Amino acid sequence: MELGSTVGAVRSTRVLVGNEVRPAVVVIKDGKIHQIQSDRDFSADVACEVLDVGDNVVMPGIVDCHVHVNEPGRTTWEGFWTATRAAAAGGVTTIVDMPLNSIPPTTTLGNFSDKLQVASGKCFVDTAFWGGVIPGNQLELRPMIQAGVAGFKCFLIHSGVDEFPHVTDFDLHTAMKQLQGTGSVLLFHAERDVLPTTEETGDPCQYSTFLQSRPDVMEIEAIRTVTQLCMQYQVRCHIVHLSSAKPLKLIDEARRAGAPLTVETTHHYLSLCAENIPAGATQFKCCPPIRGSMNREQLWSALKAGQIDMVVSDHSPCTPDLKKLDSGDFTQAWGGISSLQFGLPLFWSSASKRGFQLHDVVRLLSRKTSQLCSLDNLKGILAPGFDADLVIWDPEREFEIKEANIHHKNKLTPYLGVTLQGVVCATILRGRLVYREGSLCPEPLGKHLLIPQRRNQAQL
Repeated sequence: MELGSTVGAVRSTRVLVGNEVRPAVVVIKDGKIHQIQSDRDFSADVACEVLDVGDNVVMPGIVDCHVHVNEPGRTTWEGFWTATRAAAAGGVTTIVDMPLNSIPPTTTLGNFSDKLQVASGKCFVDTAFWGGVIPGNQLELRPMIQAGVAGFKCFLIHSGVDEFPHVTDFDLHTAMKQLQGTGSVLLFHAERDVLPTTEETGDPCQYSTFLQSRPDVMEIEAIRTVTQLCMQYQVRCHIVHLSSAKPLKLIDEARRAGAPLTVETTHHYLSLCAENIPAGATQFKCCPPIRGSMNREQLWSALKAGQIDMVVSDHSPCTPDLKKLDSGDFTQAWGGISSLQFGLPLFWSSASKRGFQLHDVVRLLSRKTSQLCSLDNLKGILAPGFDADLVIWDPEREFEIKEANIHHKNKLTPYLGVTLQGVVCATILRGRLVYREGSLCPEPLGKHLLIPQRRNQAQL
């Protein structure tokens, strides 16, 4: 079957239907899942292209709702063409683009239009878009909602780029008033400057020096602010890339009190730990930081208990020079980790050893992520009427991450040379074969996903 061709049905002995893995045939019609039949009930139409994948797992495509594509403006870092090819190669069928680090950022209706224009014809998977909340842009929020952004992101601390300034308490209250009644969601980079600024005294090439500069209390105090706002305004709030397990108690208390609050963590906080980061290995730097192994295990426990809702990549690439590998200075290096292509095997390699099942993978990497960005009527489930977005993969097979098989524009990642479990064999996007065994469809078949206004439109 040629790349780009329409698949009529996918047959496997291991199809994930609901929480059950069983032999089945996924029948596809007009880009949607038409039926899921048992093998004995299925009789193929003569014209129907049936893809038999043996005992490879067939699952809903992954929805990665935290991706920095950086286009326009910083396309030397990444871009829609390379990011979405990497996504397709990793079984990710939908990404949601963050409003920074592109120039301009997605903080006005005009900038959103520019973003849509520049992304046209470059996406190999479906792409939705977050807007941003910065000081003074509150009157742009409702027009952007009506134009189809999935929601908004803000920072409570310097974002790392000057064109996306962080918000004050005043800005937050102003934005919350605009978002009330819209059904939209506000995402928080939840770190706050709570300590007096002191001169760095430690060795900047030691990871521990950087880690001490971003202690858990920065996340705790930021999340305290978020929970109070969420309760006060009853606007959906979401904490991105939780790295510390310590604020989980605050989050639990707020949710029990009725706060519409969700939280994600990332593959790097679940896969890596501070103790194993070598001196000068600035490819491991990200914000918030990777913390200790005990904290990592607490994140896994919280994930198992349902306290953490989803897992994302937070793919945040840059050019190699910005990582300051020559000096190995963690305090000066760009903070961000590239992993968009490898989220599924990264997660499974660790999760499978901790008792997680295949249906947990779908819940945490596809279903909950699609719910966050209001795509859960289209994505994240194998069921009739949903988009025929499928990842076909072998959860037992191992592979080594090498530069040659990385589709991100810049190949620098802390995972180079790491052996992972779980090989993506093929990716199907709305019934079209877009990736198979190392090769990508020659033309980008992804489309823009503009989120329809959800509820209380009369209040807009």
